[in-house]
Amino acid sequence: MKLTRRTAIAIAVTAALTPAAAFAEETVKIGYQLPLTGNTAQYGQDFKDAAEIALTKFNASGALPVPVEIIYEDSRSDAKEGVTIARKFVDDDGIVGVLGDFTSTVSMAAAQVYKKAGMAQLSQTASHPDFAKISKWQFRNITTQDQEGSVNAQWMLDQGIKKVAVIAEQTDWGQSVVKGFVEPFEAAGGEIVYTEFFNRGLADFRPIITKLENNTPDAVYTGFFYEDGGQFLKQMKQLDAGIPVYSTSAAYNDKLIELAGDASEGLFLTATFLPTRMDANVQEFVGEWSKTHDAAPGQFPAQAYDAVNIMLSAVVKAYPEITRESLRDALAETTDFPGVTGNTSFDENGEPLKELTKASVSNGMFVEVQ
Repeated sequence: MKLTRRTAIAIAVTAALTPAAAFAEETVKIGYQLPLTGNTAQYGQDFKDAAEIALTKFNASGALPVPVEIIYEDSRSDAKEGVTIARKFVDDDGIVGVLGDFTSTVSMAAAQVYKKAGMAQLSQTASHPDFAKISKWQFRNITTQDQEGSVNAQWMLDQGIKKVAVIAEQTDWGQSVVKGFVEPFEAAGGEIVYTEFFNRGLADFRPIITKLENNTPDAVYTGFFYEDGGQFLKQMKQLDAGIPVYSTSAAYNDKLIELAGDASEGLFLTATFLPTRMDANVQEFVGEWSKTHDAAPGQFPAQAYDAVNIMLSAVVKAYPEITRESLRDALAETTDFPGVTGNTSFDENGEPLKELTKASVSNGMFVEVQ
């Protein structure tokens, strides 16, 4: 058939109006930016492993007549690389939505690209208070440090703790940990007697521990991940500090207990996921995870597992007329999604509505505090 100029124009117009997924009838594509190399690669690899568990189950379920594909890109937890990936994803007309990144810093840098292009971005772990405020295109299924800080502040006050020393890593996230806790704690009558920030990967916390001991706090509130947490707790025990330690969900990982040993006993923290819960979906996820991992999944892979499933649920809602706009609207309508980290709904700002669990380390394992 001869392709006339009129026919060519008609085809071009049709192409412009056709949803992205319709052009790839064999697959629906989702982008996932995450650190797969660098000093946070262990988190990114866990995200990818959890995502593959969710994706394999979904594609086998027959929920859609076509499969979904996840395109992974390594951000190395670098903001510039995150922006480069975001541009690559928005330039791919077949990608209808994206997941990630890991840190708030990288997630927020990439968010500027997704905001401008009109692409839904769902992060499993970006907990900076300002992330979801960037635009209507940003969502997260992890609680913010404002939410965690308020819960921890009230929890500590209920335990009779009035004076607290606060330490956190020197990052945007660490700053949000301190702000999210200090403001509600002081507003309720608590006193902050010492504040210190440290560089991630610090080998010697003993000078900081000595300083906070000199300020005689009733407890220490910490903003760290499991690597620094394990080192800090070990050195607290070496110095026989004897001060209760509270932390955020970022510290929740069996590897913290492995690193700190019995020095982790009595650590208190908030979390959205405990692998010991007997809910059917939790035990199914734990069972699949255990097929390829020696330890039970921590909160972060559980957050990724839920984020992927929330995105896939939105894909089903938007199908067959999947556009970036329709997928974003389907995400916004998420209500009481039954995830392994609890039921998740999004408010009008893309913030998650979900409950936090109080936990502690007892006899070498995380247990729920009633």
